[in-house]
Amino acid sequence: MTKKSLVTEARDIRLAIELIHLGARLQLLELETSLSRERLLKLYKELKGVSPPKGMLPFSTDWFITWQPNIHASLYINIYLYLIQHAHVKDIEAVMKAYQLYLEQMPPEPGCEALMSLTRAWTLVRFFDSKMLTTMRCKKCCGKFVTHTFDLSLGYHCGLCKMPSRAGKKNKAVEAIASA
Repeated sequence: MTKKSLVTEARDIRLAIELIHLGARLQLLELETSLSRERLLKLYKELKGVSPPKGMLPFSTDWFITWQPNIHASLYINIYLYLIQHAHVKDIEAVMKAYQLYLEQMPPEPGCEALMSLTRAWTLVRFFDSKMLTTMRCKKCCGKFVTHTFDLSLGYHCGLCKMPSRAGKKNKAVEAIASA
């Protein structure tokens, strides 16, 4: 039986509180802290007033490659990589700081959630760490965008420089109905 440190437990509680405020799912909390599931459940309910959402964590790289999520994921991962390289921040602290900076640049609409959640940002970092995803430079704008690691890079154009034909049409249709 290992002896638990009060300092380590306090650090884990502080981290869990910050993660919950940023929207972390229970599975993420379990993986990033040494607190028991029961303690995390109580903490989540105390802070949010409701039970944590149920269900599996996102596990497919494909979400990050689709048009609009790719733009958000690319913004996030570039912020994250900058912090790792230049601010000497690492691990979950880098994920959290990058997510806070991402939210400053892409604030969600009032009453809506951000397109990319903290859990998705954390998952994206894990995909990068496992070399499933990487960034590729766009030949037109020179920005770095999230791609599958083994995608062909010759003549790559990002979703901003070469928008899909249906990009943004859903919002226009909703606006047309609302104004009628």
